[in-house]
Amino acid sequence: MYKAPRGTSDILPEEYAYWKYVEEKAAVLCHLYGYRPLNTPIFEDAQLFTKTVASGTDIVDKEMYIFEDKSGQELALRAEGTAPVCRAYLEHGLFNLAQPVKLYYSGPAFRYERPQSGRYRQHHQVGFEALGEADPALDAEVIEMGWQFFRSLGLSGISIQLNSIGCKLCRPGYLEVLKQHYSSYKDRLCPDCKARLTRNPLRLLDCKKASCQDIAKSAPKIPDYLCHECQLHFQSVQNYLRTLRTPFQLNHRLVRGLDYYTRTVFEVEPPEKEGQSTLGGGGRYDDLIEALGGKPTPAVGFAAGLERIILNLKGQHLDIPPLPQPDAFVAYLGQEFKIEAMKIASELRKAEIATIMATGDKSLKGQMRQANSLGSTYVLILGEQESRNKNATLRDMKSGEQQTIPVAEIANIIKSRLHDSQK
Repeated sequence: MYKAPRGTSDILPEEYAYWKYVEEKAAVLCHLYGYRPLNTPIFEDAQLFTKTVASGTDIVDKEMYIFEDKSGQELALRAEGTAPVCRAYLEHGLFNLAQPVKLYYSGPAFRYERPQSGRYRQHHQVGFEALGEADPALDAEVIEMGWQFFRSLGLSGISIQLNSIGCKLCRPGYLEVLKQHYSSYKDRLCPDCKARLTRNPLRLLDCKKASCQDIAKSAPKIPDYLCHECQLHFQSVQNYLRTLRTPFQLNHRLVRGLDYYTRTVFEVEPPEKEGQSTLGGGGRYDDLIEALGGKPTPAVGFAAGLERIILNLKGQHLDIPPLPQPDAFVAYLGQEFKIEAMKIASELRKAEIATIMATGDKSLKGQMRQANSLGSTYVLILGEQESRNKNATLRDMKSGEQQTIPVAEIANIIKSRLHDSQK
């Protein structure tokens, strides 16, 4: 028996209500803030990620799905959403539009990692990016959007962790101090951190191993080493967030998992903070578009994982709107009335009334059970007497009331009742 590959999962109909709920909330929020939708391919040139995410990160070194196509080109399944958005920004000349250009996306990303709760080899992200503006007010807007997104979902107890990791002018000096600190504890570092010490020292602060976290606690704090411009930027972001009444907590060990970030970084945490619990995060990436061959272009963005959001929605026992149920179910007493049932079902659908027609040779009792299990609002029953008089029996499944109505008036009557029930 075939099964879904390890680290992936099927989204079954009963689960899809959660996905629809989260994606619609994200789309409404992005519309309110002026962000427009964008879709990028599921696979890209592999160098789009290897050049921008950088070696020394788990994504590049261990997790990317890289393959050659039949022409020999090296491609990669989408590992994250920001680099493809920047590629599209350059490829289609969006830098010629009024800046900042605000875009949002939703779709799968792929990373080969050990599957666990909240972490999958195929996971799904929603994200939004604002490209072409260096104003720290835009950082605050993106962070506020992330906060409002989770609040709109009904999640409680969440917190925003905030930090600045400086720029290419001041960060090198901090990295030297950081390496000096960790070098004195080299024998106690985990194997990954021993490699990071020379290849990617900033990621030392992000290690989840208990022994390495103890060393990180006494590490020098990057805000103490920011240049004057980065200090002003970071202070402005905090002031704007206070103005917007968006709560945050400073976290000098927050660095994020992607190397293209500059200055502002932030993450949204749920009440239960565990190893893979982060709901979403983002920050500023002022050097990324230049690394892809464009002109220096400041930008800031945010992304969140749908699977982790849904886990928290379930964990907080929040009521999610169910998927729409059928308005009508057409049943028939005998195969000789099947053609008429098909005609009625077709006419109802043309009138934008969601309709399911019985199939097979179930008894009327079996058809009624099916209509009930589907949550149908009304059932139309066709039999010999109804057919002879060009009528149908309309049954209200909630009240159990039945009445005979003309076939020609079915759509208008059901539409009117549905409209009245929504008032």
